[in-house]
Amino acid sequence: MLIIRDTREQAGYAFDSPRYEGVTVEDGSLATGDYSVRGLESMVACERKSLADLTMCLGQERQRFVRELERARGMDAFLVVVEAPWSDLAGGKYRSRLNPHSACQSVISFMAHLRVPFLFVGSRAAGEYAVWSFLHQYLDGARKRFQAIVKAHGQAA
Repeated sequence: MLIIRDTREQAGYAFDSPRYEGVTVEDGSLATGDYSVRGLESMVACERKSLADLTMCLGQERQRFVRELERARGMDAFLVVVEAPWSDLAGGKYRSRLNPHSACQSVISFMAHLRVPFLFVGSRAAGEYAVWSFLHQYLDGARKRFQAIVKAHGQAA
């Protein structure tokens, strides 16, 4: 699997653990998200957020973040991976003055109204695994759909 990592991604995942055997990472420009699969960039992506990034996106950079989530709605699959537990957001365990209740309600509102899932994974390592898993599962499903199409057309010919 060739993962495209957006060139603007700071402290990006390397996917260099033995767990990710067969994964190659290439830096590239993504219109939406931080990670995608080569050739499927307009169909699937993951957005990585530290808790500090997320609170910034729920506060000062909200308009830009909402535009990104709205673009993501046009994709087959999109996931926001947060490298912290939900309890840290809900408990206000961050430096922003953002009200924890407001922060939680914003995330829930994005999930309900924009239909964008947020996965609070608890750590950076878990975030890397979640991004890999999500992209891997999407790619596996895409392969199966493609094989079914080829099989159907082969039988019809």
